[in-house]
Amino acid sequence: MKLSDGKVELARRGNKVVYHDGDRLVKVFNSEKPAADVFNEALNLARVQGVGIRVPEVLEVSRVEEGEHKGSWALATRYVHGVTLLEVAQGDPEGRGRYLEQLVDLQAEVHSFEAPLLNRQKDKLARMIASCKGIDPSVRYDLEMRVDGMKPGMRVCHGDFVPSNVIVSEDGNELYVCDWAHVTAGLPELDAAMTYLLFSLEDPELAEEYLVIYSRRTDTPKQVVHYWLPVVAAAELSRNRKVNEEKLAGMVNVGDYE
Repeated sequence: MKLSDGKVELARRGNKVVYHDGDRLVKVFNSEKPAADVFNEALNLARVQGVGIRVPEVLEVSRVEEGEHKGSWALATRYVHGVTLLEVAQGDPEGRGRYLEQLVDLQAEVHSFEAPLLNRQKDKLARMIASCKGIDPSVRYDLEMRVDGMKPGMRVCHGDFVPSNVIVSEDGNELYVCDWAHVTAGLPELDAAMTYLLFSLEDPELAEEYLVIYSRRTDTPKQVVHYWLPVVAAAELSRNRKVNEEKLAGMVNVGDYE
């Protein structure tokens, strides 16, 4: 893959740099990112697009041929002209409730699709919790039992469904969902628990507003989402990102454990 001299850096995170390059959005990963993970993200995108979800089209997966990223794996998708729902909401603070409703409606739409070829949510959570050795073994056992008792589910669960991963098209008529690295086939209420968790880490009040809307729009009791909060908090803690660890540990330990 070749990157043009006119590329514009959009974001830089721990393991990747994101560029707008012509009609492409290019994620360039660092040397620590396994090739299998990059190809898996591309496969996830193709699979969710295949069931009818609006996502940026996959264009290419290959190594960067030259420049500062030479030899790094990169994933190119079709660039969607627009802004994120987060940017729209930040520009109109008075409309926060309306944008949360948009987010929930889109999340419920994603959850209405099934994609049985995706990785299983239950299996992924089990692996992540088993690897989280920083929490008390009795707590970890309780969480493992919760995951083991999950009912079957094949709904598309994004795994990182927040406003920054929703793109509003330039005409405002279409919403696209991006960043499908964590998607699984599973239970919608667990995906909602992850969104609630991610909101809670930044703005607890916004998290509660989200949960009220999600519960009402999807006819899901809030208690069901809260039940899975310690599980998704442990899964997030297992990523070892070295951020919000104290908050996550507090959420993991919510509840009565014997």
